[in-house]
Amino acid sequence: MRFAPRERLAARTSALRRELGDRGLDALVVTALPHLFYLLNLRASAGVAVVARDPPALQLVIDFRYVEAVDRLLRDGVAPPELEVVRVESTYDEALCDLLRRRPAGRVAIEADHLSVRRWTWLQRALAADLTPAVELVERARVIKDRHETQVLREAGEMLAAVIVPACGRARRGCSEIEVAKDIERLIEEAGFERQAFDAIVASGPNGALPHAHPTERRLSEGDLVILDFGGVHQGYCVDVSRTVSVGAPTAEASRLHRAVREAQVAAMAASAPGVPASEVDAAARTVLERYGLGDRFGHGTGHGLGIDVHELPRVGKRRAGPDEPDDLTLAAGMVFTVEPGVYVPGFGGVRIEDDVLMTEAGIEVLTPACRRLIDTDGLVSAGA
Repeated sequence: MRFAPRERLAARTSALRRELGDRGLDALVVTALPHLFYLLNLRASAGVAVVARDPPALQLVIDFRYVEAVDRLLRDGVAPPELEVVRVESTYDEALCDLLRRRPAGRVAIEADHLSVRRWTWLQRALAADLTPAVELVERARVIKDRHETQVLREAGEMLAAVIVPACGRARRGCSEIEVAKDIERLIEEAGFERQAFDAIVASGPNGALPHAHPTERRLSEGDLVILDFGGVHQGYCVDVSRTVSVGAPTAEASRLHRAVREAQVAAMAASAPGVPASEVDAAARTVLERYGLGDRFGHGTGHGLGIDVHELPRVGKRRAGPDEPDDLTLAAGMVFTVEPGVYVPGFGGVRIEDDVLMTEAGIEVLTPACRRLIDTDGLVSAGA
């Protein structure tokens, strides 16, 4: 495992502490496990961190299972500077309460999206204090990738791009969707990924009208369009692609749908630039599909952020209205996201083309450059792909 350098961890914590100050908060209780990896290089199934404006700036509550893991991070010099470790003696919540009681009174925020109502209520009662909900505090810090993260994601994109054509070749006539999915999963493992980012999607024929279909026993047959959607995790970071192939020569309608989606993806990528609202990227894709008469066949967003999670900020979709809706993030250098327009026609099938891009000061860098044409898988099979 290649960890983020400790100076990067220090910068992440410092930025979060400044944000706490800007919001008038004294501390943030971090319970989301991906955030523990982002802030501490710790991969664990349990743990709680407290980030505070005043020293101690970063405290980690862990149980016996992770003491050695944290000790190794400290010995190897890849733990945050000045990290204070608090060991759980009874329960995590009791240890957290004891820790917070020892701190000066102040405004303590809890990650509202990552704590159950039951735990929230217990903590409020145990602390006899009002806790402040914090929304997307760490998520918004994570949206801009630093040098370590962009290097890892570039590597992961290259690895996944090398899998795309072989994966397309696994969509052979007579194979079931489940069999194709297992073949793709093996390719991801052989490429060097530590695991899949999600269960591979193989949606053939009419099943392709379901954007997130689960592979079934349906067998691929002549004339099917097949959506393949798969991804991998490299050094703790996710990448994700989709391609659509044809079993045998594509029909005229299949070619039309694929051409429309490909043009929509090109338009969305062309619209992607620093300073552009994410909704404008989505609108560029929709404009193309509407011109083809397919606007009502595109029901999801044009993209989503990638990083430690396979779905994170920024959300690349329609502009939403209302105080409780996520705001329309402006694209900036360092963001990594997918561009994945699609069309879905009940009874016929669907097409989705998805790539991962890194926003730079000069525009986007495609991280998964590989064939996007409508492949006839018979040709790949005969070529030994």
